[in-house]
Amino acid sequence: MKKLRLILLVAGVALAGACAMVWQQYQSFLGKPLDIASGLQLQVSRGSTVRSVITDLHRQGITRSDWKWRLLTRLQPVTIRAGEYALSAGLNPPGLLALLSSGEVIQYRFTIIEGWTFSQLKDALARDSILVQDLPGLDGDAHILNAIEADKDHPEGWFLPETYQYVRGDSDLDILRRSHQAMLEELAVAWENRRDNFPIDTPYGLLTLASIVEKESALDSERADIAGVFIRRLESGWRLETDPTVIYGLGDRYDGDIRRRDLDTDTPYNTYTRFGLPPTPIAMPGKSALAAAASPAEGTAMFFVASGAGGHVFSDTLDEHNSAVRKMLRKRP
Repeated sequence: MKKLRLILLVAGVALAGACAMVWQQYQSFLGKPLDIASGLQLQVSRGSTVRSVITDLHRQGITRSDWKWRLLTRLQPVTIRAGEYALSAGLNPPGLLALLSSGEVIQYRFTIIEGWTFSQLKDALARDSILVQDLPGLDGDAHILNAIEADKDHPEGWFLPETYQYVRGDSDLDILRRSHQAMLEELAVAWENRRDNFPIDTPYGLLTLASIVEKESALDSERADIAGVFIRRLESGWRLETDPTVIYGLGDRYDGDIRRRDLDTDTPYNTYTRFGLPPTPIAMPGKSALAAAASPAEGTAMFFVASGAGGHVFSDTLDEHNSAVRKMLRKRP
């Protein structure tokens, strides 16, 4: 009996020692950083499990898929989220699980520039190497509008210039969908805040005017003044006579110079030959241009010309305007 108790005692001591050794190994595992190179990115696909992710990291030599990971995931169960994660040097196993369950995936940015045309927007989307490229599979702008559920006849102007964050796996259509919704909301705000006795009947007309204001000046400080000139011309029954609409109507024929014959050749966008607004916007206006078009500055100016210093000179009469034009021409080298 004494011998049996001795055997059991020795076995117990051995087992306790073994357990202590195992627990020590486990504790060391928890605190030891994974073998991560600087800037490593981990893509977790939809439907992935912790086990499949650890197996993938084992193949890459970042960690060993063994009993310590199985014990950790039993003691610390988590639900991981799909996406692309940045793994930093010094990250230990519990930290990895915390990261994968946080959903803090890598964010990318795509910026739509004020004054871009829809064609320029599509070109920029095509150059983005992270976005999934769905646009090449669509036949024309009508199919693009249908794909993003935009109930519009023409895409120009309907996407709000802004910086949009996205994650790997998002597509060019996702950016278009979000920027279109943002423009709908911003246009609604501008239309709601339009001045009394506004001479434009529809939000689409406001969007069109804002696109012209956007192309005429990059200075927030004078956009309301430019909008005021155009509003007064509309109210007075004048032609708008704005070069950016003519340039838009020329399309690919525009080579950087606008000539007298361009101003004299009638197109739907030639505001030198036609009264009123052009049939569609000519670019994507930003928030500032939308606000300026909706709330144009009061005043009496009917003309403006580039000052040569980044802004414009505003004039009430044609004689004053012609004098300002001559002064601007004399400044040219």
